[in-house]
Amino acid sequence: MSRIRRLLPSAVAVLALTGTVSCQVTGVEAAAAEDSGTPPQASTFSQAEPAAAQSSPSAAPSPMGTDETVSTALDAVPGGSGSYTIAVEDLDGRDSVVYGADAGDYDTASIVKVDILAALLLRAQDRGTSLTAQQKRLASAMIRSSDNAATDALWQTIGGAQGLDAANERLGLTATVAGKAGRWGLTQTTATDQLLLLEAVFGDKYPLTPASRAYVQSLMSDVVAGQRWGISAAAGAGSTVALKNGWLPRTATGLWDVNSIGRIHYKGHSLLVAVLSDGQSSQGAGINLVEQVATTAVKALVNRA
Repeated sequence: MSRIRRLLPSAVAVLALTGTVSCQVTGVEAAAAEDSGTPPQASTFSQAEPAAAQSSPSAAPSPMGTDETVSTALDAVPGGSGSYTIAVEDLDGRDSVVYGADAGDYDTASIVKVDILAALLLRAQDRGTSLTAQQKRLASAMIRSSDNAATDALWQTIGGAQGLDAANERLGLTATVAGKAGRWGLTQTTATDQLLLLEAVFGDKYPLTPASRAYVQSLMSDVVAGQRWGISAAAGAGSTVALKNGWLPRTATGLWDVNSIGRIHYKGHSLLVAVLSDGQSSQGAGINLVEQVATTAVKALVNRA
C-alpha cells in the first residue's frame, strides 16, 4: 500500500453532517437489527451503474501538498452530530490519505460482508478447492443484496469471529476485531483497515489469488439497484463502480451507523474509498454524509494543483 497520510481537521477532531438525503429512502427493516447482530435490509437509491475492473496499488510516496488540499476541503464540510472517518487511495496518482478520528470503534454493519467473503475464499484456497455451488449462491446474496441469512450461514462456515480474525491477520487488518456471539455486524474497524481490505480485493497482492479477487470484484460490481448509494456519488458520470454499503440503527440511542466502501473511477483515476460513520440521526442523514464527504475528498485529491 502507498504511504498513508493521516489528516486531522483543523477546527475539531471529527466532523459529521446531518440533513435530508436527496432521494427517498424506503424499505428499512430496523427492528431488532442490533439485537440479532445483523444489519437491516434496505432499498434506497442508485447513483451509478457498476461494472468490474482491476487496478494495482502503488507503493510510491504522496506528492507534497496533498494532505493540506484534502484536509482543507473536508474542513469546509458543515459539522453536525455524530462522527466519521474517510480513507482514499488514488491508484493512479500514487497517493493515500485518511481524515477524521480513525480509531477502531466504528461498527462495520454490512460492509463486513466483503471481509467475510475474503475469509471464505482464503479457506477454499488453503484447501485447494473452489467454492461450492451453495457457497456461491450464498455469497452472491450476501454481497449483491446484502442478505443477512446468507451471511449468517457463511459466518458459520468461516469459523465465526475466530475465523474472521485469523483471515484479517493474513490480510494485514490489524485494527479490526470481529463481532462476538454471532454479531458480525458489530465487528469494529477503521478506515485504514478497510483500505487495506480493498487493496487485497482490487490490487494484485498476496494472499487472495487473481481468481478470488476477480470473484469479489464481480459481486461488488453488481449490487442491486437500491444499494448503489454511497461512494458511488463521487464517481465520474458513466464510470464504473464496485461497492458494498452498511447501515445499522443502534437500539440504545436510535442513532445510525452508515458506511460505504469500494472502488470508483473519476477523471481517469481509479480510487479506493472507505467512509465510516456513526451517531447519525437517520439512515438518510448518514447516506447524505457519506456521499458528501466521499465526493469532497475524491475531488480534492484528484483535482489538486
